[in-house]
Amino acid sequence: MKVLFAGGGTGGHLYPGIAMASELQKADPRISVSFAGTASGIESTEVPRLGYRLHILPSRGLKRGRSLRDLLANAGVLADFASALLKSAALIRRERPDVVVGTGGYVSAPVLLAAQLMGRKTLIQEQNAFPGLTTRLLSRRATELHLSFAESRRFFGTGASVFVTGNPARSFSPQDPGLARRTFGLDPSRPTLLVFGGSRGARSINNAMLRFLPHLSGKVNLIWQTGALDYPRVREAFTPSDSLWVAPYIEEMGPAYAAADLVVCRSGASTLAELTNLGKPSILVPYPYAAADHQRHNALALVKTGAALMIDDSRFGDDSSLKEVLDLLENGAELSRMGAASRGSGHPGAAAELAARIIALSKL
Repeated sequence: MKVLFAGGGTGGHLYPGIAMASELQKADPRISVSFAGTASGIESTEVPRLGYRLHILPSRGLKRGRSLRDLLANAGVLADFASALLKSAALIRRERPDVVVGTGGYVSAPVLLAAQLMGRKTLIQEQNAFPGLTTRLLSRRATELHLSFAESRRFFGTGASVFVTGNPARSFSPQDPGLARRTFGLDPSRPTLLVFGGSRGARSINNAMLRFLPHLSGKVNLIWQTGALDYPRVREAFTPSDSLWVAPYIEEMGPAYAAADLVVCRSGASTLAELTNLGKPSILVPYPYAAADHQRHNALALVKTGAALMIDDSRFGDDSSLKEVLDLLENGAELSRMGAASRGSGHPGAAAELAARIIALSKL
């Protein structure tokens, strides 16, 4: 059995494919897995590092503006797409995959389209509550479409080939919260706030936390991932203590999640999958420049279930947002209710379920 994954550019589009690939090979080590991606995306380094074959294809996204420069750039994008479609067809003829899986990103469109035109079985896995353009265009010809949020169904109807399976995400072993806090040198008796903005950080969240810091000190524990760019500036503003742990990057997120009573973060699909699988209450600050404002749609899906609060990026850092953070940290009953709602929104078995669907498709 052969499976070709197409997706990448960002970790949000790549890691669900990696999670499915891992589950496939757990189910049967004889399954051959390879990836199609671009030379500039995260997949160019991560896929070979993890031991999978990577097929490089030319692909880039359309510019959303209407200027002459954007129009000229888009002409080049369309030429790249045509080239990628031809190379995808050649790749599929050569590899002869039983199933082609698309996880989003620019490269997934030509590979999925080529596979569909050539009569191959295709499975699309959509991470966001507001589906991407590739998903909306190619879902009609897909053998199966798997969504991460029930809210996405309104774009596709309720056909037998549409499933709400969840977003494959990293798994973490259960840990005692007190022991996890001690791992970070924190007082285990205090409520604990975990703050991060992604691997590179988030400038607006960091600015807000610098303003909040005097009001949090001594009242709550803070585990804060700043990202590498802001860390030197942040480091100058704090004094080490048993209520504060700050670093550019958290190497082990398992203990950080275990230590946290509340999480403040962006609302990327992979992050939300981790939060809900662990049952963590959160305050979500959507990245305002995400394509099609998809982070806002993701956040609203959790707000609707009661698992999270949402604060606009432009407002996070003002007095009212500080009050929301402090009030919630002091309200154990509300944190517990939100945590239960979060866990109810999770799909911890998504990767294994999707792997099982891929295997089943290969036998049709």
